[in-house]
Amino acid sequence: MKTMAAPALSGRTGSAGSLGNSPTSTLDFRSAARMEDLNRLIQEFSKHDQREYDDQRALEIHTAKDFIFSMLGMVQKLDQKLPVANEYLLLSGGVREGVVDMDLDELSVYARGTDYNMDFTLLVPALKLHDRNQPVTLDMRHSALGHSWLSLRLFDEGTINKWKDCCTIVDHINGTTNYFFSPTLVADWFYQSISLVLLEVQKKPQRGMPRVEKVDRNGTIISVILGVGSSRMLYDIVPVVSFKGWPAVAQSWLMENHFWDGKITEEEVISGFYLVPACSYKGRKENEWRLSFARSEVQLKKCISSSLMQAYQACKAIIIKLLSRPKAISPYHLRSIMLWACDRLPANYLAQDDFSAHFLLGLIDDLQHCLVNKMCPNYFIPQCNMLEHLSDETAMLHARKLSSVRSDPAEHLRTTIEHAKAANRLTVEVQWRGSSTNLPSPQSDAGGENQPDDRLAKKLQQLVTENPGKSISVFINPDDVTRPHFRIDDKFF
Repeated sequence: MKTMAAPALSGRTGSAGSLGNSPTSTLDFRSAARMEDLNRLIQEFSKHDQREYDDQRALEIHTAKDFIFSMLGMVQKLDQKLPVANEYLLLSGGVREGVVDMDLDELSVYARGTDYNMDFTLLVPALKLHDRNQPVTLDMRHSALGHSWLSLRLFDEGTINKWKDCCTIVDHINGTTNYFFSPTLVADWFYQSISLVLLEVQKKPQRGMPRVEKVDRNGTIISVILGVGSSRMLYDIVPVVSFKGWPAVAQSWLMENHFWDGKITEEEVISGFYLVPACSYKGRKENEWRLSFARSEVQLKKCISSSLMQAYQACKAIIIKLLSRPKAISPYHLRSIMLWACDRLPANYLAQDDFSAHFLLGLIDDLQHCLVNKMCPNYFIPQCNMLEHLSDETAMLHARKLSSVRSDPAEHLRTTIEHAKAANRLTVEVQWRGSSTNLPSPQSDAGGENQPDDRLAKKLQQLVTENPGKSISVFINPDDVTRPHFRIDDKFF
């Protein structure tokens, strides 16, 4: 006959008698960890995770960004497929960080410190449907909830002719032909175009121009790693379809009460949405897109307290490695759980500055609950269960892994801090090697109109340091790629 053993207690937390010497301490019932100790560890992780940028690094970030936008302007000029006056959404953090709901199996493994120092996701509209009078056919008959096919049947002939080589074709009995915009074919075209442009650019290198260290096709994402001076930046470039307004499938969500009510306007939240090239688990990859509300999430992020965001970042860092095999949970699941928690919990509780430990433990508990029940509703489309496809075995395996974290969160935080320190050490070593071998940097340009001055350096440093983790919308005219205009949240520069 088997008996159930009592939960093991970690020796690090001390005896019950020693814990009683500090009656004002708040303890975690499950792990017996002191909340102030967990808060301190979360603060330490945040310090190592959020790197400060000096003038040189800020200029390098600016140079890489300008290079990417110039490259996209050249892609537009290849065959005029991309909209002439386009609007890109630049998100700090790569697709692997969960800034977009992609969750692709084909993503290459890149390591911060080893392969790159900073990462970004750039959403590039291949089609920009911003005219409310323009008929659009989202065909959800063949798709899982939260996904759609996009028919070009009602588009003008010029658009169809321009994109027909990136469509799958369905002939109907009545003789009509339906063109469905294909995420895989669009990604094929985009990768070939970017590769061609970068090949041409590298034939005529200019002093101070970023080094193209890697161009990878990761499913429907194009990953570009640029070296500028001693910095290496990863750009995950995603071709999307951009819409104004709000989709009918998410209309009921607007009828509910939310944590952001009264803090930002509904117009800001529902200003637009995207189709991103990500298929459901049973869908047809060549036809199916996923609805994305990344633009809305940028706005909602303004309403989340810094202590909750710190807990989220620490929790994300823990689970990315712990739950990576077999692939089941992405950081985007955790982001959705955080947004649901914001709706569920009182605002004055979530605003507590010293509650990061409570929030971290709560996020772990919520994620474990989702796994045990195989239920994680999409925040914007609650009827869409993002864990529906999981097998019972995989769900329980990851739930057990989370149980080990919950039993000793302090130890897992210490491990995460060590990983962040190691990545930063690698970054410093690369910078040192770069400076010792005199790698070109933006500041080594010889005179001329492109010479950055101190005012630009100070402005860039201010933008970067004052807006950590914020998302940037960029407006660019491909005919004048020297003058990008970008917006950080609601500020224009």
